[in-house]
Order: sequence, then structure tokens, then C-alpha cells
Amino acid sequence: MWSNPRVPFRLSTDRPRLEPLDGKPLMVHVVMNIEYWPFDRPMPRGIIPAPHGAQAAPPDVPNYAWVEYGMRAGLPRILNMLVQRGIPASAFMNAQVADVYPTLTRAVIDAGWELVGHGWFQQSLKQAEDEGEVIRKSLARLARESGRTTRAWLGPGLAETYDTVDILRREGVEFLHDWALDDLPVWLRTTQGPMVGLPYTFELNDVPIYTIQNGSSDEFLKRLKATVAVYERELEHNPRVLTLALHPHIIGVPHVAHYFETALDLLMARDDTVFVTSSVMGDWFVAADGTNGAEVADYNDGPPA
Repeated sequence: MWSNPRVPFRLSTDRPRLEPLDGKPLMVHVVMNIEYWPFDRPMPRGIIPAPHGAQAAPPDVPNYAWVEYGMRAGLPRILNMLVQRGIPASAFMNAQVADVYPTLTRAVIDAGWELVGHGWFQQSLKQAEDEGEVIRKSLARLARESGRTTRAWLGPGLAETYDTVDILRREGVEFLHDWALDDLPVWLRTTQGPMVGLPYTFELNDVPIYTIQNGSSDEFLKRLKATVAVYERELEHNPRVLTLALHPHIIGVPHVAHYFETALDLLMARDDTVFVTSSVMGDWFVAADGTNGAEVADYNDGPPA
């Protein structure tokens, strides 16, 4: 019996040693979630509640403006920080962003960021009438914009149906970030054969830090320092992935961006750090692991009981 239908359980201390990428065991993955929140729909998240006890309904101007600020001002601010330092990033992008924010999309592509599938607009796949169609058109739109195959995916809200992983693999997705259960990539079991699950994070993620837990302006930096301090001991045994999960309307406001910039410089000053994107990390794992996912290749007719 498996603890979940996709990933075999294994203690992190029992995992085989993987040779570090370029000899550097601390892999830093900078992720910017770039999302389209339609003006005429309820906002997926809010910075302030509706006044007078009313239920928020479209048009939700303050919460829409909160997100739009991130697209207009926050994203250019963080993009410039990364470009100036030569740091690559992954854009987890709603595909409709390419149509609604074309100049933003072009700036991201010109910066060399990898486009990762993140739905059509910011809506859970659980709410989609046809999740297969949403996945197909999202992958195709991003590929048409970037000129490259879209190899990786993070579901909006990390939400899945029981069939999502199998559909993604059938549509050619190689790497999936939804299963945030390890500090290293894992093999995922699907009806279409093995698939790689890549790390994501809830702890170094600006949404929980600032909009749920009400962290201070420097909270991201404090958490990063503490995380690296623990990882330093573990790097002797196996590499670690340090994911920085960002949203432009949160990390991109000046008082938070200031401390984020300090965090980038702290990481760049280390000699054991390599910055990766989704596909770079995924390709490294497949080569370093060398098993082609043999442990999850026996799916048969369905997930284990």
C-alpha cells in the first residue's frame, strides 16, 4: 500500500546520493507566478475584505488593482533585479497572460525566463468544464509565444482532479510542481508512464508569508537565512532545491522587494549555489537518478489501493 497514489514514500535520508549539478549542491529555483485575474470574475485572493460586511463581488476594484499593480510595477522591479544579476527564472504563467499583457510577456521571454504552464487564467482545474482542453490550449499558447515546447506545469492553486496528472503526462508535460512533498525531485506514477515531480514551496512563498501569516517586511529574508542554515548540514549528503515562490503583486512592492534583493545577493555570494529553471532541474534529476522512474513504472490499470 502506498501513502498516496502517485509517489512512493521514502525517508529523505534513505534516498540515493545524486551528483550535484555543476558540482554545486544548493539549487536555487526562482519562480514568478504570473496570473490573469479577470476583472468581471470574483478575485481568487484579496488584500482587503469588502466593507460593511458585504460579500465581495465583481467589480472588486481594490483587490483587482492590488494584482494589477504587480503586473505594472512589481514585475518590472523584480525582473530588473534578476536580469542585472544574470539569474534565470521560471515564469509560471496563465496562458491568457500572453493575450492580455503582451508587452509583459515579451519582456519575460526576452529576459530568457522559462515559461511553465499554469492554467489558462487563474482558475482551479477542479472548476474547469473540461480540464483536458484547458491544459491543451494553455500548453499550446505558451509554446506559440515562446517558440519552445512547454515542458513543466504548476496547477493554479496546485489543485488537481484525480485525472490531472495523467492528462498532463499524455499531453507531453514532463515535469510537475504540484506535489510539494520533498526537497528533491521525485518520480510520479501516471497511467502514461513515469513523470518527474519537481519541488515547490509553501514556506518560502510570498502568499502564505505576507497575505496569510502577515509577515514583517523582512520575513522572506529571515526565512531564507534559516532555511540555508539547515540545508548547509544536509548538503554533505545530497543536493537540496531552494524554491523561491513569488507573485509580482506581493514580492514586488518596494518594502518587500528591498529584502528580497538582499536575499538574492546572499545566495549569489555562496560558492555552492547554482540557479536553475524547471526544465534544467528536471533534466538534471533524470540524468543524475538514472532509473527512468522504474519504481513507478507498474501502474497497470489504476492507482494502488
